[in-house]
Amino acid sequence: MRFEGTLKTWHDDRGFGFIEPTQGGQEIFVHIKAFDLRGARPQEQQRVWFEVELGPQGKKRAKNVALVRQVVARKSTRPASPAQWGTATLFAIPAFVLLVLVLGFWWRVPPILFALYGVASIMTFLAYALDKSAAQRGARRTPESNLHLLALAGGWPGALLAQQLLRHKSSKAEFRSTFWTTVMLNAAAFVWLCSPYGKVLLAKL
Repeated sequence: MRFEGTLKTWHDDRGFGFIEPTQGGQEIFVHIKAFDLRGARPQEQQRVWFEVELGPQGKKRAKNVALVRQVVARKSTRPASPAQWGTATLFAIPAFVLLVLVLGFWWRVPPILFALYGVASIMTFLAYALDKSAAQRGARRTPESNLHLLALAGGWPGALLAQQLLRHKSSKAEFRSTFWTTVMLNAAAFVWLCSPYGKVLLAKL
């Protein structure tokens, strides 16, 4: 029998959550492997269709789970397109380029920083791609904290491109809030490293 419910809680980094049935009753455990991932990534408060089965320990769990909007979307054959560029996303990289030019006018930007940002961005883009692939296969995910650390280390330009081109981590509010915090912290660190004080530290490395 097929039921309808709401994805009450969802731990995307751990790949499981709980569904609150529309007809009432106890919440049903659901694992990422129970979803049909040909559509969007599960998020909290989404309505879903699901069936119920008994797990190895005799507890109820959901199977054959599909997002309600995903079922409707299957009627369309339009290919997925990149996520829309928000205002902050659209101007973040140009604004950073402008910051580099301004700092270059005041102080010479250490060449090692350009190499650092390039390497970190490539690594971050690949990390997003691997995490998206793992999500689609129901495999072990990359912890969100690791993605944030890569962004903080200078890989945020690559993260922005991955979010838009791969449509990954581009809509989760909590993740995006932390991500933009790492961008601002990295920009502040970049300014400091370009200053005479930061150059003294880089010279010692």
